[in-house]
Amino acid sequence: MIDSRENGDVKVVTGPRRCGKSWLLTRLYKEYLIADGVPEEDIIIVSLDIDDENNQSELADKEKLKAYLYAKITDPKRMYYVILDEIQEVDGFEKLVNGLRSKDNVDVYVTGSNAKLLSKDISTIFRDRGQEIRCNPFSFKELYAKRNEPFSELWKEFYTFGGMPGLLSRKTPLQKANYLQDLWRKTYITDIIERYSIGNEVALEAIADSLCSAIGSLSNPTKMANSLQSVQNIKIDEETVKKYLDYICDSFLFEGARRYDIKGKEYYKSFKKYYCVDVGLRNARLNFRQQEVTHIMENVIYNELRSRDYLVDVGLIESREMRDGKQVYIQYEVDFIATNGFDKYYIQSAYALPTEVKQNQELRSLKKIGDSFQKIVIQGDDIATYTNDDGIIFMGLHQFLMNSDILK
Repeated sequence: MIDSRENGDVKVVTGPRRCGKSWLLTRLYKEYLIADGVPEEDIIIVSLDIDDENNQSELADKEKLKAYLYAKITDPKRMYYVILDEIQEVDGFEKLVNGLRSKDNVDVYVTGSNAKLLSKDISTIFRDRGQEIRCNPFSFKELYAKRNEPFSELWKEFYTFGGMPGLLSRKTPLQKANYLQDLWRKTYITDIIERYSIGNEVALEAIADSLCSAIGSLSNPTKMANSLQSVQNIKIDEETVKKYLDYICDSFLFEGARRYDIKGKEYYKSFKKYYCVDVGLRNARLNFRQQEVTHIMENVIYNELRSRDYLVDVGLIESREMRDGKQVYIQYEVDFIATNGFDKYYIQSAYALPTEVKQNQELRSLKKIGDSFQKIVIQGDDIATYTNDDGIIFMGLHQFLMNSDILK
């Protein structure tokens, strides 16, 4: 947000419900601006979904909001910072916000319902002058940087409950579990049903459960529709499954990582691996039953890479090999291909490498990649970073999570 200050775009803060978007804008960013010398009266904050003593909910009327804002934007020589929280409460907000953005002395920031501010529509809504800024739940480092317990204890807490900010005010495991489960019941599922007028609520919930159960597994709408019909006797076509998947991802609960053919340099169109935006939310949806640390660790690494602004795909490399006297094509997977425009990293997530056989299995796909970009194995063990004879870098999960620049 600091890097985007006064760049002429509308800054649109997106992210899952209750992840801290409003706090980021109305508290942290305001404090930063004041500390940087901006007079407080030049920071205009309107929280449109709060009916408090300031009666700001009345400003959900577009004309009233416009009159209120322009009554405060009076000096053309001063820079005003306009922060509009939950802008979807205002019918026709697009024209008003674009009008504010066009003024040279106004810097505009908004949050809003995902239904009104989908990532794919931001550019259109704000006439190619909208910039998305993603707000994520807390990372491992943000939650635990000041705590002195052993990494193994903190890691267990994180991979169980995740990093939603509301956890900080819940002291016991039961309180944390109830909070996360309430988010699913009272916020996320209800929000999606009401927002999109979902007709098949049972199927929606089954798809959410399926995504949570199979984090890091390849899937597509056809496969998921067939599974719902055969296993749960839920009749649903693949087009409806695709729509429901889009709704869940548009609500920032999951992301789909596309499968990329490293040698063929092209994407596979149908299959994706889905990762939950927060592993605590994932665990809560499953009543904390499926605690497979290997898959959860993979999900945490994916989220960490995305929060560091990497684009992330899952890799596939085909190799022609002799098997039983015949030449066959064998497919090997690379957990992640992380790129940021300048750098590329091939990354394997390996919770444990107890034997040479297991290590060779994890390294096989990396060794078959012919280019010179860095190849990395992240282990669940707390190990010192080193490079083997093949030029593959090994690092511990603790080192990866606590050092944002370690890949570089």
